[in-house]
Parts: sequence; C-alpha cells; structure tokens
Amino acid sequence: MELNDARYADVVVARLSGRLDQKTSDGVQQGLVALVEAETGPPCMTIDLSGIEYISSVGLRALMVAAKKCKHAEGKLVVAALQPVVLEVFQISKFDKIIPIFDSLRDALASFSEAAAIEPVAKSAFPSQSGNPA
Repeated sequence: MELNDARYADVVVARLSGRLDQKTSDGVQQGLVALVEAETGPPCMTIDLSGIEYISSVGLRALMVAAKKCKHAEGKLVVAALQPVVLEVFQISKFDKIIPIFDSLRDALASFSEAAAIEPVAKSAFPSQSGNPA
C-alpha cells in the first residue's frame, strides 16, 4: 500500500495504491488523519483511489474516520477515480451516499475550486505524474 500526497491550490490530494484492507487500513487512516490535521484552515481533501484494486470494510472505515476529521474541522473530503470493483463496494455499502464520489481527479478538484483543477501549487509527490491532475 502506498499513500502519496500533493497540493493543488487549496486542496490536498492523497493518492492511494494497492489494497486497502485489514493489513493496510491502520497506516492509511493514520496518514490521512495526519494530512487533515496538518491543514491550517478548513481541510479540503481529495482521495484519489485510481490505484486501489480492493477495499474492505476496514478500508472504508479508514476513509470514514478521515472524512469525519475533515467535517469536524469544517472541511470536506471527496474521493475520485474509483475502479469498478471499488465503486461497487461503495455502492453496496451506501458509502456513495456519505462521501462524494467523482469520476476523475480533475472533477474532484474542480468541486473545491477552479484554481485547484487548473494547476498545482507544489510539484506533485506522485512519482509517475507530470504535475497535472488526471
């Protein structure tokens, strides 16, 4: 499991890859909560799930904890670019009613601000990215 982060204007993007399950959920939850707590204002976070091939109920819980932290801090958390199997888990568990889902990272960023969707503030921490959201 990998968790990389980058900033696009006023939005923190956390990109996850691998399996989000019992073995990895605690580390992911801690990483996401740390990103939320590092924000000085209301946190705006997009979790890019394009690299997640599997998510279990404990993986969903890790996302829920981060979403609650954002909400408590008067911020917002969304997810983007879910693989079909992950989207199905979100729909079956009704998480699609709790956490907003966007088809692409760009759409998710645009839900926060036009600036976030256009150009990143900091160079992307994503090794395979060119610096622009997909």
